[in-house]
Amino acid sequence: MTSRRALLGLLAGSAVATLAGCGKDDQSTAGSAKITFGYIGDYNGSSLPAIANKLKLWEKHGLDATLKVFTTGPVQIQAMQTGDLDFGYIGPGAFWLPASGQAKIIAINTLGGADRVIAQPGITSIEQLRGKKVGVPEGTSGDMILTLALQAAGMTNKDIQRTPMDAATLTSAFASKQIDGAGFWYPAISAIKKTVPNLVELADDDTFKDKVQFPNAYIAGNKAVTDKPDVLKKVIQVLREATDYRVQHPDEAVAAVSELTKQPADAVKADASLNKAMSTQELDQQTADGTIAKWLTGMGDFFVGAGKLKEKVDPKTYYLGDQWTAAK
Repeated sequence: MTSRRALLGLLAGSAVATLAGCGKDDQSTAGSAKITFGYIGDYNGSSLPAIANKLKLWEKHGLDATLKVFTTGPVQIQAMQTGDLDFGYIGPGAFWLPASGQAKIIAINTLGGADRVIAQPGITSIEQLRGKKVGVPEGTSGDMILTLALQAAGMTNKDIQRTPMDAATLTSAFASKQIDGAGFWYPAISAIKKTVPNLVELADDDTFKDKVQFPNAYIAGNKAVTDKPDVLKKVIQVLREATDYRVQHPDEAVAAVSELTKQPADAVKADASLNKAMSTQELDQQTADGTIAKWLTGMGDFFVGAGKLKEKVDPKTYYLGDQWTAAK
């Protein structure tokens, strides 16, 4: 979600902000604009930069891109604020950060469908989590879906023993039955199922589709937007080309992600199947007709209710839709 499905990055042996690649040959290109680009090691978080590497789109558009893998979206935004990262990726659980002015959304990526509230065998409803220990990675889509599920059940975080955990800790804690439930996501849940095959899924993204969508996005640091407008346009052009390639060549996109993240292609394909990828034509139309603004407004309402935002925010202040559509 925020960054979400971060566990694959860990399983791939990647640490936060570890150098992951710079084009195909890891060579600087004379005369190209140098950028740092963050991603998360799952299909959503890595597919566009992986495709850009495969097709040498960075070089095509005059960019010398250093890719860095992170475990969450909020950590990437922190890196942007310290000047260590120019561009990156967030899941829906971290959208409140751009909405609060800490970054800009430059490209809507996919609509997520991999988030779940899970529970130990024998727990069959959200209500049965009352008083029990529930793990959640803060500021992620796992956080988001857990909050939504509690609200739907007439509960709040005060009704459970809410326990903030990073993705790796949560995985081991659930597998060893140290926690009773979790707000989490696939493909990381697949790792848990190897130990707890009969875990129970109490809620998923589709449960709340009439209330809120779960888009994820690529983002830019505020400094990159204000100080590097020409570079920003080139980055968006790369993302646009990669977006259409992903739709038109799904198997090749899976292979590119597998190569970048060092994950088995079958696992990457399963991850990809949980999410809806859209073409630039669809995204342009959804930007123009207000669909994306509606998604972001709905998410903003959720974040206000959850206490992440103090008040509603106009999506135009943080989604650079005009720059997305103009970079054709």
